Amino acid sequence: MILVDVVSGLLLIVGTVFFLAGTVGLLRFPDVYTRLHALTKADNLGLGFVIAGLALQAESWSAVLKLIIIWLLVLLASSAACHLVARGALRGKIMPWKS
Repeated sequence: MILVDVVSGLLLIVGTVFFLAGTVGLLRFPDVYTRLHALTKADNLGLGFVIAGLALQAESWSAVLKLIIIWLLVLLASSAACHLVARGALRGKIMPWKS
C-alpha cells in the first residue's frame, strides 16, 4: 500500500507541475495562439497525471471509470474551446506573433 501511495503522490505532483507550466505559458507567451497551445497541452497532460494518481487511490472500478470519463470529457471540451477561441481570434484579425 505504501508503494501505491508514493506512486499516486508522485503522479499528483507531476500533474501539478504540468498545470503550473501551463499557467506560466499562459502568462508569458506573446500571443493568443501560443498561449492557447501551452495552456491546452499542459493542462490536458496535467489532468491526465492527476486522474492517474487519483485512480490509484480509488475505492472501486466504477470510481476509476468515472474519473476516466471526466478526463475524456475535459479533453473534448478543452479542444473545442481552444478551437473556438483561436477561430474567434482569427476572425477578429488578431495575427500570430512574429519574432
